[in-house]
Amino acid sequence: MKILVTNDDGIYSPGLSCLAKCASKYGEVIVMAPDVEQSSMGQAITSAKPITYKKSPIHFEGIEAFRVSGTPADCVALGAHLFDDIDIVLSGINIGSNLGNSAWHSGTLSAARQAVLFGIRGIALSVSVGQNEPDFNALEPFVVDSLKEVMHESSMELLNINFPRNPSGEITWTCQSVRHYDGKVIQQEDPMGREHYWFTVFPIEDVEDGTDRWAVKQGRTSITPMILDLTDKKVYEEKNGISK
Repeated sequence: MKILVTNDDGIYSPGLSCLAKCASKYGEVIVMAPDVEQSSMGQAITSAKPITYKKSPIHFEGIEAFRVSGTPADCVALGAHLFDDIDIVLSGINIGSNLGNSAWHSGTLSAARQAVLFGIRGIALSVSVGQNEPDFNALEPFVVDSLKEVMHESSMELLNINFPRNPSGEITWTCQSVRHYDGKVIQQEDPMGREHYWFTVFPIEDVEDGTDRWAVKQGRTSITPMILDLTDKKVYEEKNGISK
């Protein structure tokens, strides 16, 4: 397989290095990642200026790696253009979970989604964080196990994988939690008394059984199959008189 690995945390992220290493067990790996952090960039693409890329300043042992002056979606688009025989795109490992409604603005998941738009399978991988950054050496065997579960499932175009801080080793197939949205705006003042605003998140405690948030809270690795189609099928069928 020829595997393109990217992320939204940037070329210097230890999660990127961990994923590239694990992916190399499945074939040739090429790394194309943003030159700076692009978290919460979503599906943004760069259209008002050119995109450039350079050799990575970080050494990925035995792996060709580049830093890109663009978003995660740009990295996938450029990689698909330069290497037209990419079999699969892996995005991550993001430092921070991408569960529930965070799927809408996650740069990590959007990179995988961009791959699907180009007709390439896309898999996003993220890990929950606490006060300390994740131990990627300890996480590595769980990453290998999750990739073993999905790498050859060619019928599944888009997957969102989330690891808890301390995985139990159990893998659970889940649905996306959509009951709550955890985004909010906080108003503050700077030292000069001027108002400014932070778009942040607040913790949500209750979870729905069988969802991605539920699985990770149970210490399980969550794998959520996703699709690109945003159509509300129930309304579509009602308005067109389609009955099952």
